[in-house]
Amino acid sequence: MDYTYLIIGGGMTADAAVQGIRSVDASGKIGIISDDRYPPYNRPLLSKGLWVGESFDSIWLKTEEAKVSLHLETRAVSIDLVNKTVTDNKGNSYSYKKLLLATGGSPNRLSCSDPDVNYFRTLDDYNRLHELYLRGESFVIIGSGFVATELAASLAMNGKNVAMLFRAPAIGSKVYPKGFANFLNAYFTEHGVKLIPHSTPTSIVKKGNQYLVTTNNGTELIADGVVAGIGIHPNIELAEKCGLNIDDGIVVDSFLQTSQPNIYAAGDVANFYSPTLDKRVRIEHEDSANSMGFCVGKNMAGKQEEYNYLPYFYSDHFELGYEAVGEIDGSMEMVEDWHDQYRKGVIYYLQDGYVRGAVLWGIWDKVDQMKELIASKQKFTPDLLIGKIVI
Repeated sequence: MDYTYLIIGGGMTADAAVQGIRSVDASGKIGIISDDRYPPYNRPLLSKGLWVGESFDSIWLKTEEAKVSLHLETRAVSIDLVNKTVTDNKGNSYSYKKLLLATGGSPNRLSCSDPDVNYFRTLDDYNRLHELYLRGESFVIIGSGFVATELAASLAMNGKNVAMLFRAPAIGSKVYPKGFANFLNAYFTEHGVKLIPHSTPTSIVKKGNQYLVTTNNGTELIADGVVAGIGIHPNIELAEKCGLNIDDGIVVDSFLQTSQPNIYAAGDVANFYSPTLDKRVRIEHEDSANSMGFCVGKNMAGKQEEYNYLPYFYSDHFELGYEAVGEIDGSMEMVEDWHDQYRKGVIYYLQDGYVRGAVLWGIWDKVDQMKELIASKQKFTPDLLIGKIVI
């Protein structure tokens, strides 16, 4: 099989890359190799919108409409740099002129036994959880990051009994001021979620159709389903095997090309230089997948556009939510500017007086203004930031 453009990975980055290619080259032959059994879909809806009434059909990105050959349930196992070919797990060979590694990431797994634990990454994981949701009442969520908090809120909003167990003392304690993190604990508790902080599972045992989860402090929980959202790690194995530069992901230049000519990387797996932050970063969010994917697609098709975009990210918890941009790190100096205490306001993250990032909690459509503030590289004292964002 011969392709002008070959993409390994079938997620949102791959779809965005196809759109980028087609904006430059309307007819070049595109192939996608994906180990998923579904065509590309909108992954954030799996933990958010589908639980609050959005149509299941809204997840489909309809990549195939861009004249793309999809090789689903197929895993690329090797890249021949000399002959510019990729071999899959079925022994098939694909030639390429330009190759994109959009291999994404895989969920981190628990250290204890984990029978049937749902690591919630794919549409199959959503379908499994939804089946349990239809017949079960009690769920244990392990972790306190994006996926864990979104699913805890989604299940609780649908009347399920939800318990969250996590290592930290509070939700977001590594990234938020202590008072706000404590507010989030109280907020989730008020909305019916049982929180078990300072906890990790030591065993998960299946008992009939349910699961017994035991924690390090002796707490025992019975659940109809167990979900773990404890982060992901980039899928770099294929890149490592063919000798690409690796450093917390696949290292790319400003045009999203790897250390090998004609091979690119984008999305969760790509480590890129951010001019705004003046450092290399790897970002695991929707806006990054879409923006980087579209840019790399254009570059594969002959454009030479530098990727200098600073992606933002967002999340929703019950009736509250936020948008954030830049570096969100609780070890930095944090400045809080609340218009409505803990419900509407800005948390700034400063390093040596420079704004490096911000969380816009309950404030929308101010991300571009915040990006300009970060990019300005001006020094601020905390008092100068109070009232800086007008709502």
